[in-house]
Amino acid sequence: MTSLRRRARPAESDPLDTVLRLAVLLSAGLGAAAAWRHLSEGGGAVARDAADAAAAGDDVAAVLRAAGEEWLDLAAVWAVAVAVGAPLADTLREVGTSLREARDVADDVRVALAEPLATARLLAGLPLVGVPLGAVLGFDTVGVLTTDPVGRACLAAGIALVVLARVWSRRVARRAHPPRAVPGMTAELFAVALSAGASIERARALITAERRGALLGDDDDLRRAEATLDLSVRAGVPAGELLRGDAWLARRAARTEGREAAARLSTRLLLPLGVCTLPAFLLLAVAPLMIGVLRSGVSPL
Repeated sequence: MTSLRRRARPAESDPLDTVLRLAVLLSAGLGAAAAWRHLSEGGGAVARDAADAAAAGDDVAAVLRAAGEEWLDLAAVWAVAVAVGAPLADTLREVGTSLREARDVADDVRVALAEPLATARLLAGLPLVGVPLGAVLGFDTVGVLTTDPVGRACLAAGIALVVLARVWSRRVARRAHPPRAVPGMTAELFAVALSAGASIERARALITAERRGALLGDDDDLRRAEATLDLSVRAGVPAGELLRGDAWLARRAARTEGREAAARLSTRLLLPLGVCTLPAFLLLAVAPLMIGVLRSGVSPL
């Protein structure tokens, strides 16, 4: 009975899956409340709360914002589309394609980072493996490191270097990870607002309000969108396609930068390896062996 209840418990919804399913349901003619209700039947708490909010006429975007960072993009898209009266089905279909491309970018970068990070984790434990290795070879490595004055100094310095190497490697790896914001999302939101007939000033006000609480890229993302808007005004052409082209280029650039960062990571991780990990191995594994040999080789007169 317990296993059946566990199987019946609904899994938490995925934002990308939710966007794509909502686009299909809304394209079939369902209203927003009905679409969320159907999703809530097999979804998690987020879909249920959104369905309750839609049925009551409350702000669905507020529910999505409260669900966590991974839902902020969908919340921003929903809020802007509802505010300007954009067709939700078409909007979610286009944004769903953008989110899927952004997910592909993040997955590509994550795969590229996996090998150097795994190598760094493996080598980080090398100094600690040296301690039992000495014992297997018949040396009292632990005794030297805990009782001998020189051994205790080696132990303290080795542990400090191991900790430093781990902290250093994590910082280097953290810088190589792609940003959590979806590349080009600011341009996508401008395209959504302008495609529904909103003025540039109205679109700018809505997106500025959403940027306060969402992960909508950095200031460069906003500046690129503003430059595209200026180009469309000067040229007298619709800005929608230009903005979506900017969003695609931003995702392409993010994929290239992520792969380059992963390639550089392999080289940068050599620094903590050479400066900290290898000296720590010498202090924790080799030095106790040498001290033990020297101590055992001194015979009393």
